[in-house]
Order: sequence, then C-alpha cells, then structure tokens
Amino acid sequence: MTALRKSVEPDGQRLRARVEAEAYVASVCFKHGPPRLTGVELEWTVHHRDDPRRRLDLATLAAALGDHSPPTLRPDSPHNSLPAGSMVTLEPGGQVEISSQPAADFGTLIDAVTADHRTLVHLLDEVGLALGDRGADPFRTPARLLHTPRYAAMERAFTPVGPHGITMMAATAGLQVCLDVGEADDVAPRWAAINSLGPVFVALFANSPVLAGADTGWASARTRAVLGVDPVRSRPVPITGDPVGAWVDYVMAAPLLCVRGAGDCWDAPPGVTFADWVDGALPGPPTADDLDYHISTLFPPVRPHGYLEVRYLDAQQGDWVTPAALLAALMSARTTVRSVVDACADVADRWLAAAEFGLADAPTAAAARTVIDLGLGALPALGLPPGAAAAVTARLSRTADRLTTTGRPA
Repeated sequence: MTALRKSVEPDGQRLRARVEAEAYVASVCFKHGPPRLTGVELEWTVHHRDDPRRRLDLATLAAALGDHSPPTLRPDSPHNSLPAGSMVTLEPGGQVEISSQPAADFGTLIDAVTADHRTLVHLLDEVGLALGDRGADPFRTPARLLHTPRYAAMERAFTPVGPHGITMMAATAGLQVCLDVGEADDVAPRWAAINSLGPVFVALFANSPVLAGADTGWASARTRAVLGVDPVRSRPVPITGDPVGAWVDYVMAAPLLCVRGAGDCWDAPPGVTFADWVDGALPGPPTADDLDYHISTLFPPVRPHGYLEVRYLDAQQGDWVTPAALLAALMSARTTVRSVVDACADVADRWLAAAEFGLADAPTAAAARTVIDLGLGALPALGLPPGAAAAVTARLSRTADRLTTTGRPA
C-alpha cells in the first residue's frame, strides 16, 4: 500500500514539542477517503526442498531472488519488483514476503498476487528451495540470519522478555491485509469492526500448531508469539470512539526499540519512550522520519499506516484469498460493519483463547458462525471472478455447516 506521507514541518522536520509529534501521527496514520483499495502481504518460511530441517543458506536465497533481492539480503541489489508489481522483502529468519500493489478490483489483486507467487516459487525451485505452508516454522528452532543493526537491536531488546521475540522475528509467517481507513465519519466503526474481528479470524484461520518439531498445544502459536513479544508494542490498540487518539497514545508511550546511528549498534536506552525523546531524553530532538521509523517497530494486530494494516492472520496453506476476501467483504458496507461490531462485541478481547483453542473456544466459534453469514451476504459486493467466488463461498459454507452441526469444525 501507499507509503506514509510526511507533512512539511516548519523546522526541518524536527519535532520539538509533544503536540507536534502527536499531530504528525494523527495526520499520516489515518488517511480519510472512500474505501477503495485492498492490498496483501504474503509471507512464508523458506526451506531446502530435500531437507526442510536444514538451516537456510542466505547465499542460495540471494542467488534465487537475483535482482528481486532486497538490500538487506544483497546490498547492491536494484530490488526490482516481481513481474506483476509485488516487492520482495525478507524477515530476520530468512522468511520471504511479497507485498502487492494496492488494487481497486479484487480480481485484479488475485491475478497479480497469483502471478507473482508463481514466479517466486519458480525462482526458489531453481535452487532447491521451497516455501513453507504454515504460520510458524514446524522444522527448525528460531535463529536470526539477517545481520543488520535494526534486527540486532530488536533481538537484544526482546531477549530479556522471553523466547517470543526471536520466535516472531525468525520463525513465523503471516498474511497481512491492507484496507483503506474510510471517510472521517466511518473511522471509529471501521476501527471497532476490524479490531473486534481479530480473535474470530485468528480462530478461523489458525495455521501454526507446530514449532521446531514440537506440538505447541496452540492453534496459532504465531499469535501467541506475536502477542508475547513485548506487550507495550504488540498488544492490541484499544477499541474506542477515538481511534486516532488511542493510536497516538500507543505510539508516544511505547519505548524506543532502536535509535538509528552511523555505527552498528542501534540499541535504545532502556525504557525511553518516544514521548520522552521529544521531551529531551536523548541528545537532539527527533525528526518526523524518526517517528515513522519508531512506528515501524510497533506490532499490534491492527496497525494504522495511512491505511489499516491487518496483521493477525497466520500464513495459509495455499488459500490466502478466502481470509482476505472475507475481511474485505465484511468491511465493504456501513451496515455490515455495524453488524460485525455487534457480532464480535463479546469476543473482541479473546485473543489468547482464540489463539490457543481456535474454534474449540465456544464463544469465538459462535461469533465466527455469525461472521461467516455476514461475509457470505456481503461477498457479491467484491465482484470476485466466478471461480474465486465459488471457491471462497464453498470453503466458508463448509466451515459454517460444521459450526452449525457440531459447534466447531471437526
């Protein structure tokens, strides 16, 4: 989706007062307008085809990606997009991600992402690599492969909190869906709906029960890891009637994860928040670019980024279209958005229960049944190609039938 757009600050982008920083966050993270565009980011773990347990070799991965390699993998790379426009990026453990161009037509989005996915599979296959099909690496223990100042600082900051930081960084893969914020009057209900849907979608599309060869006992071990990384930067942003204010408070109160500099050590002083930096805790005031960078180190389930970046879905086994289409359909009309808020009101905070038990969590399963009905009713508004519409409808209908018959899928 479109990158954050910076407003022109009167003093060289320097933020010398907290009110300036707060106004900047509000202006760049919530771009109002008719909800037209959808984008997706698909992420996968990567494995040697002959032995998925073998540690990934970055040189082999760079050879496969060639001129599509991101600079974090090959500093001299031109970082060309894939043929249909998706950009390739890399996560610290060698996970590969493709980020689509935003599309006004969902069929166009499907065609472009399908083509770029096919290209990526071919490039990796040429050197004996294959994409994983789970939201967590079921074969290898988490280990950081990319050596950059950012990722080194992240690992050092997360390690005292527990093992979830390195797990998220190096052993998880997600599906992100990016949707427009909407008109000013619609921001609060859209914010409430898209956040309230989180536990339901975690349960419906959980796909990470195994990590490093062991059954975790969680339907979505990925969600457990992300929420456990560092609660001040990975917990859900509160659902309030003032989502802009809630996000501003979240951003300003989060401790710095790293402070960029000329050297290789970007470690931030422990406990210093961005608000503290603006108030003089570090030498020199921060810039708007520093604030953008700080926002990139926050990992809530929904992150305002000029658009709404939905981060709560596990990578899927082949079918990314169904969860993305369901989410887009549920957000396609004001009446449906209001119905979603009502349907999910009692389960909007059941993140951990949904992650651990999936649709075996009875309240979440009940809400999921209603959400599927709402989604099926709204699906025609997306104008999906006939084949995609039939496939999405069939998968959702099968899940709904099982929920009706047994209370949860078999």
